[in-house]
Amino acid sequence: MNTTIRPAGGLCLPDKCRVTLLALGDVGSTLLMGLRLLGGDVIRSIGICDVRPGVSERWEFELNQIQSPDAAALPPVDIIAPEQLFDGDVFLFCASRMVPDTSVTSGDVRMAQYGLNRELAAVYARMAREKNYRGLFCVVSDPVDPLCRAAMRESGLAPAQVRGFGLGVMHARALYYARRDGRFASYLTEGRAFGPHGEDLVLANSVAHYDDALSRELTDKVAHANLEMRRLGYKPYVAPALSSGALSLLALLRGQWHYSSVYDGQVFMGCRNRLTPAGIETEALTLPPALQKRLDETRAKLNTIE
Repeated sequence: MNTTIRPAGGLCLPDKCRVTLLALGDVGSTLLMGLRLLGGDVIRSIGICDVRPGVSERWEFELNQIQSPDAAALPPVDIIAPEQLFDGDVFLFCASRMVPDTSVTSGDVRMAQYGLNRELAAVYARMAREKNYRGLFCVVSDPVDPLCRAAMRESGLAPAQVRGFGLGVMHARALYYARRDGRFASYLTEGRAFGPHGEDLVLANSVAHYDDALSRELTDKVAHANLEMRRLGYKPYVAPALSSGALSLLALLRGQWHYSSVYDGQVFMGCRNRLTPAGIETEALTLPPALQKRLDETRAKLNTIE
């Protein structure tokens, strides 16, 4: 497998990171549980912040009472003020000013949040700049990829310091459908996910044996899986918080391959990558023309979002 390594822009993370997390809503609190339970090898401690009264206190109280029978070391959770969010190594932006309720069962739910969430992300991006922040600024809120570019532009952070976490769940959903429908079985061993966490997602059933019609069908099912959950009357946040959030972030910190959004010189787009001492390593795949065309179209659409 060929790879491409992009310089990490001076980013240097310690073996065990101080993680800070903004906003403990459905996604933020679920992500926090994943980090507390699974992150003891790469996370030193977790600082949490939520502007709503009592919310941070609730989660500090609950999370620090989780302990395995063998007394394994789990990263402690502490409450921090907003001005302390950039005193760590990894900042997780999970805040949102608008999350559509379960009555919304059609349309691009993720992009509907962009305007308000962009303003909110800009506030914390400027705070990162004022703090001369040297760590990772990680976007988990929707729409992930456009918010990454907005945060980078507002903060002046190096591109390698900004990372988006939305594609992991799209890959996981593709695996789910591939296990249930034999037509998509090639995705289980050869599939790849690219692009944003949303309508312009690009899934490939296989890179070596690409089937455009099959890949587009799988992409459509995965891109709208969130609406299926909404039709059941629930918000689709558990799998995103864990597959895109906690598990992907931990893989990044461990130097493992995972799905997240990185800057390609124009836009942030999700792809399979890992963080190495030399920088961000991404797969350099030889793509069939039909798949490359889909990626070019997605990149062009992302580039129009300001």
